[in-house]
Amino acid sequence: MLRSRFPLITLAIFGLIVAFSVIQVHRSVSASALLAGTVRPGAPMLDPRSGHTATLLQDGRVLIAGGMRRNQDFYRSAELYDPATGKFEAAGSMNLARVGPAAALLQSGKVLIAGGYIGHDCTDLAELYDPATGKFEVVGRMTVVRGRPSATLLNNGDVLITGGSDRDSPGGVASAEIFRSADLQFEAVGSMHSGRISHTSTLLPDGRVLVAGGRGETVTASAEIYDPATKRFIATGNMITARYKHTAGVMPDGRVLIAGGSDDRDWHGALASAEIYDPRTGKFTSTSPLNDSRFKLPDAAAPLASGDLLVAGGSKRVELYDLTAGRFLLAAGEIDGPRHFMTETRLRNGSVLLAGGYLNDDKATSDTWIYQPR
Repeated sequence: MLRSRFPLITLAIFGLIVAFSVIQVHRSVSASALLAGTVRPGAPMLDPRSGHTATLLQDGRVLIAGGMRRNQDFYRSAELYDPATGKFEAAGSMNLARVGPAAALLQSGKVLIAGGYIGHDCTDLAELYDPATGKFEVVGRMTVVRGRPSATLLNNGDVLITGGSDRDSPGGVASAEIFRSADLQFEAVGSMHSGRISHTSTLLPDGRVLVAGGRGETVTASAEIYDPATKRFIATGNMITARYKHTAGVMPDGRVLIAGGSDDRDWHGALASAEIYDPRTGKFTSTSPLNDSRFKLPDAAAPLASGDLLVAGGSKRVELYDLTAGRFLLAAGEIDGPRHFMTETRLRNGSVLLAGGYLNDDKATSDTWIYQPR
């Protein structure tokens, strides 16, 4: 009788060990999630939007402009998010309904909105939003039309505008220009080495700009550097992986994180891989991947006060690149699905506003979420 009980006792002990291990793993995952902060629902926007712009103003409010409700249903309207109330209010209308424009906060406090798609075409029209008057005013036209270009505020107050699509090319163009803030004029500069759309453009600590990836004739792994002193682009090392519709963020030490995106297969080629560019060597090296493959991301990952970088969109989960650990951690809580072309904006209080986007159909949402750091 005693011998017959030994297997049962052994199985019971083994079961307890397995259960304890599962509990420990669960606790470990939960602890990691808590360490990466939390995501909770925020107040809805006035209109459902994707492909809009979100710009942090000098007074701490966020200007949301343009975008679309669904394909070919574009907005002229804009709205303001006030962190003090946690709510949105109307902010006038642009002179042109557009989706996928570039936006940049000028040193004057005004916001430049340039280019984008208007129906089946794209535009060269640019306008300025003035928070003092709450109005948009046409400021001029770019040197060429651009759908979904990138815009980067330079240290001298000018804005570098690169790539985007034109009327004749479904891929990106190689041309670039600057918006001179002193006289509110556009000026063509040297062209990039590759045509690009859905690329990233990141200001480096030394004032130069890293332009990486995107699609020309095909999705590319190439990267280049814009030098404001010469107004020219010079080639730098290639990324490890060709990608577009990815995100990028500068780290406190000046290196740049590149994450996610897609290859030429688009919806079927979403990427989880990530890599880091070092301006000192001009080279990219791989780093730990995202937890989820994702594309159609905000161009810039939101930098937190800790120096860590937030990545949202393309997945219902929100991730934080932890500089100390050198890997991505998941935030506690989720958004309602893989929102594509949503925006993420770091607020003055350190939290991040996540707004809009669409799921795997083309219908945008008015929902927003707030990421609260650990």
